[in-house]
Amino acid sequence: MRVVAATESDYEYVRIHDHHLLERLILPKIQGNEIYLLQNDDETNIGWMRHGYFWDNTPFMNMIWIDEPYRSKGIGKQAVLFWEEEMRQNGFKWVMTSTMANEEAQHFYRKLGYRDAGCLLLENEPLEILLTKGLI
Repeated sequence: MRVVAATESDYEYVRIHDHHLLERLILPKIQGNEIYLLQNDDETNIGWMRHGYFWDNTPFMNMIWIDEPYRSKGIGKQAVLFWEEEMRQNGFKWVMTSTMANEEAQHFYRKLGYRDAGCLLLENEPLEILLTKGLI
């Protein structure tokens, strides 16, 4: 498995697969190196990861998606560790993410050293758990 920054030629893949991202934001996020593709050794896309910035200064992983046949094989862990190292190399000392309280992902992130940092309660939605991790 490899993680590569999405390029403009990946626009259609992102548009078709990432249903949580407004289409007008795809190109700026690609140009800002905020979307990564997860690929098999044969360079077939098997998922993606997208981030932004909380308070405009803290990397916040908004989405990680791995196609069903490739889940539970350590790919998510590899992708998150890759992203953390990229953020560390870019001078960031902290990263953040979130997950809903009814999702198993909270346990995944805690195993990777993320700690609960708060929550968000939106109307008619499960509790959103905010998680942070120091990169030092």
